[in-house]
Amino acid sequence: MRHKIAGRRLSRPTGHRWALYRNQVAALLTHGRIITTEAKAKETRSLAEKMITLGKDGSLASRRRVLAFVTDKKVVEKLFNEVAPTYSSRVGGYTRLIKLRRRVGDNARLVQIQLIE
Repeated sequence: MRHKIAGRRLSRPTGHRWALYRNQVAALLTHGRIITTEAKAKETRSLAEKMITLGKDGSLASRRRVLAFVTDKKVVEKLFNEVAPTYSSRVGGYTRLIKLRRRVGDNARLVQIQLIE
């Protein structure tokens, strides 16, 4: 039984899974929208919203916490200077999932995760 165990394993070792999350959050913050599977998108959404909340704070400690997760400095600059200020009056819910289709190879549900304007 999986009582009190949060998150999805996605059939990957821990290091690979966290690298996947980092890459997807960086891509989402860079491009504003990405297409991925539903399970990956739901995990990416929670992490991306935490990064945006840290970006709204704007402190040096918050910047260092974001840099510890998203290691690309250009993405962090964009988060703190462009993305986070647009959500200054919003309490949460910075992303949305739009269900698209099923993938041909394995019938996985594909969704588009995007930042809400």
